[in-house]
Amino acid sequence: MGKPKLKVKGVILDLDGTIVDSREAYVEAAKAAFAAMGQKTVDIKIATEIPRRLEQNLSINNMIKGIDAERFLDIYLDAYHKKTDTKTKPITNVSETLKKLSQKAKLALVTMRHVPKEKVIKELGKFGLAKYFQLVVTALDTHHPKPSPEALIKCAKHLGVQTSECAVVGDSIADVRAGRNVGAKTVAVLSGIFTREELEKEKPDFILKSINELPDFIE
Repeated sequence: MGKPKLKVKGVILDLDGTIVDSREAYVEAAKAAFAAMGQKTVDIKIATEIPRRLEQNLSINNMIKGIDAERFLDIYLDAYHKKTDTKTKPITNVSETLKKLSQKAKLALVTMRHVPKEKVIKELGKFGLAKYFQLVVTALDTHHPKPSPEALIKCAKHLGVQTSECAVVGDSIADVRAGRNVGAKTVAVLSGIFTREELEKEKPDFILKSINELPDFIE
């Protein structure tokens, strides 16, 4: 008996933790923000917990006790968006995977980074990945971030497909919720900063080790 397949015409992919490994950028951004506040050492667990909290719109106050949260976040996000130029790296074999996917469906990318899409396209181009995407949408291109369906609706319209004909793929709770909010198929990957247990609670259609398994599940 073969693997179940998703019948889709479009695939909308997340960036950080899905297409690229951003852990080093998260750590460097946390170091920069804490250093600016006079704290020289950073717990690595805190460095990866900050983006998890931000992705879910949760407070980070208990991790930065005695520090002005607003100023800390300004420095952190500015540092993160600068560090992605040099500190992200493509998920292993992702180029070949995107090539396979692009032969089966139209591809778009949605990221919650607050940067111009040209910056993301340049980063993807450096890794030879930009050519696979028909559209890139960043947080600057929408009024409401994931799990709002706004960016996904924009992608589906650009691709010329219905949202119900799309698979939304990402490493976070917000990705799965956003996909569900538009009636799309949802695929969670374990290559990011969220655990299998956290993602299972959101009931995605599939949970895969990484995006590299995805072509086998797309019809």
